Amino acid sequence: MKNRNLNLVSRMAAPTPKWFRIARNIGLGLSAVGGALVAAPVVLPAAVITIGGYLLLGGTIISAVSQTAVSSEEYGEKSGKIPGKALEDPAEEAVK
Repeated sequence: MKNRNLNLVSRMAAPTPKWFRIARNIGLGLSAVGGALVAAPVVLPAAVITIGGYLLLGGTIISAVSQTAVSSEEYGEKSGKIPGKALEDPAEEAVK
């Protein structure tokens, strides 16, 4: 695999592959459920609060990692782009 030297901002702005979009949405759902359990205005058993914390943490990690995934097709393996050419920043392309 080639080293593309993408910084975090470029990775977050780049297109996300379909599988990782699905995983990101599942992670967001888990975070929402975990946040609702942790912040519930009623008294819940300690085990439920603990599970809610783990759901919140796991969902946040899944979402963050899934959002930084970049498709290899976007950067030259199958798209026919010139491999040695410098890549443009996707954030700058969105402004154009």
